[in-house]
Amino acid sequence: MLYYLFTWLDREYDIPGAGVFQYISFRTGISIIFSLLFTTIYGNRLIRILRAKQVGETVRNLGLEGQMQKQGTPTMGGIIILLGILIPTLLFAKLGNIYIVLMIITTVWMGSIGFLDDYIKVFKKDKEGLAGKFKIMGQVGLALIVGWTMYFHPDIVVRQQVTLPTTNTSPLEVHQKGGSYYFTQNLKSTRTNIPFFKNNELDYAKFLNFLGEGYEKYALVVFLFFVIVIITAVSNGANITDGIDGLATGTSAIIGLTLAILAYVSGNTITAEYLNIMYIPNSGELVIFAGAFVGACVGFLWYNSYPAQVFMGDTGSLAIGGIIATFAIMIRKELLIPILCGIFLVENISVIMQVSYFKYTRKKFGEGRRIFLMSPLHHHYQKKGYHESKIVTRFWIIGVVLAILTIVTLKLR
Repeated sequence: MLYYLFTWLDREYDIPGAGVFQYISFRTGISIIFSLLFTTIYGNRLIRILRAKQVGETVRNLGLEGQMQKQGTPTMGGIIILLGILIPTLLFAKLGNIYIVLMIITTVWMGSIGFLDDYIKVFKKDKEGLAGKFKIMGQVGLALIVGWTMYFHPDIVVRQQVTLPTTNTSPLEVHQKGGSYYFTQNLKSTRTNIPFFKNNELDYAKFLNFLGEGYEKYALVVFLFFVIVIITAVSNGANITDGIDGLATGTSAIIGLTLAILAYVSGNTITAEYLNIMYIPNSGELVIFAGAFVGACVGFLWYNSYPAQVFMGDTGSLAIGGIIATFAIMIRKELLIPILCGIFLVENISVIMQVSYFKYTRKKFGEGRRIFLMSPLHHHYQKKGYHESKIVTRFWIIGVVLAILTIVTLKLR
């Protein structure tokens, strides 16, 4: 909203300094600062409200050191993160931008599912919370909205090189590379960036090559399938990672900062051409949202670091996972998620391995056996005697390494 106000003031009254709101870098910086200040200043007030409402965490005794001391710690603190994301975005981003609209929908949608889950746990005294099938339905519903919009909305395009003559009516742009010239157009596409390959692009429609001529018209089915899998997996991965103080919050801040860099280079025609990656018109506005996301995570970490004064609950963890997945999909970097979100991936895999092996050995030997002392993986290290702070710090370090590797893949092919 402030973007439109200051743009109007600059246009109508030529007020000195008002034009600075035109710059994404400025609005991103102020978005980070505002989000950080909001979550740290007003976060404490919200924590007091949660404590007054007796919105406390019910802790099951899993035999972990210091675990029962967390009994009664306020939960549903993800509300702080959601407000820290939404308010700066509404203030500083272009609200008419389809990418921003989709990110706001994602934040509210996944936050609502998580809030309902926490509400059932806290106020209905049901430890299971929202049934798993309803969570999955919510995640799939969001994926369908995101995938369908990306496929059909006219403002969601990518710049691609074309050969003449072309039947597409969008404007042609001429580029020079060495002594040769080539043409590009903004086109609807199911292409995405893929790491380690020379041309750095993958078209989801190519999976249907076996159907023969005309396979492109079924590309939506493949695209929606991948969007559903990615949003569901990342959202659940973030939820599983939220098991000890500061782990999910700090890891998400690192991921958010990396996504901001990727969104900036993908939404800037000069850097995209220099890095030889896909240019996505109008996606640069997502950097402002990413700034608010990083600021909210870091601000929440003020209260969520060990010993935590508040837990984000599913209100925060499901929303964070959904935001990361949707953001990556929209900047066509979703195939980098296994690297960038490696912590979430390993945590997810550790649970799958543990449960699968336990069921297999129980069926074969009559008793269930375990690969890890406890899953998810961070609990395994707790069982081995590592302090929470050491586990979290080391996971953060790994997260930073994965983030750097993700950025390096832009040129590693």
